[in-house]
Amino acid sequence: MRKFLVALVFSLSGFAAAAEPVVVAMLGDSLTQGYGLAQEEGLVPQLQGWLDARGADARLINAGVSGDTTAGGAARVGWTLTPEVDAMVVALGGNDLLRGIDPATVRTNLDAILAAAAEADVAVLLVGMRAPGNYGPEYKAAFDAIYPELAAEWGSLLMADFFEGFGSGDPAEVRTLIQPDGIHPNAEGVARIVSALGPQVLALIDRARAGDPTGQ
Repeated sequence: MRKFLVALVFSLSGFAAAAEPVVVAMLGDSLTQGYGLAQEEGLVPQLQGWLDARGADARLINAGVSGDTTAGGAARVGWTLTPEVDAMVVALGGNDLLRGIDPATVRTNLDAILAAAAEADVAVLLVGMRAPGNYGPEYKAAFDAIYPELAAEWGSLLMADFFEGFGSGDPAEVRTLIQPDGIHPNAEGVARIVSALGPQVLALIDRARAGDPTGQ
């Protein structure tokens, strides 16, 4: 409703709401923030360049905080969702995995983030993480199910795996896309991630511009 009223005000004032860029908050951790990379090599600048090259009238806000968990995201989503924000990419869960946090807790935190976005009439693209097998099959099944189930519940767009752009995951190839810490992507790795994430963000922008956060 908030976004509808804003669009109505612009229309009644004689301004074309479509002329305003769609503002997208990128809520995430160090993968979003751009850890270990030159500023222009990070996820948000590379994705902004990808969108600009395709004529997408959008402005990205880097709301990535290194080391953040889903709990941290839930704690700060309220002040991330400023009135200018039209859409949000939520890419959290990697640090929860590193700490072996209970999937039920992760689900609760992400649910709170999506609830805040719904309250603000903000369209969401939820970007998932795949759990490794070292915590056991039950943990992996429970964690991997969080993202598609919450996206379906809240009507969010979904990208199932943040690292989808890495392709088949061949270890030899993946090593060339990761920084020496073995965790964070290098500039080429980010470019691969952007190649898969970009089309999903375009769909998010279209949904936000249509004033239809849940696609219904």
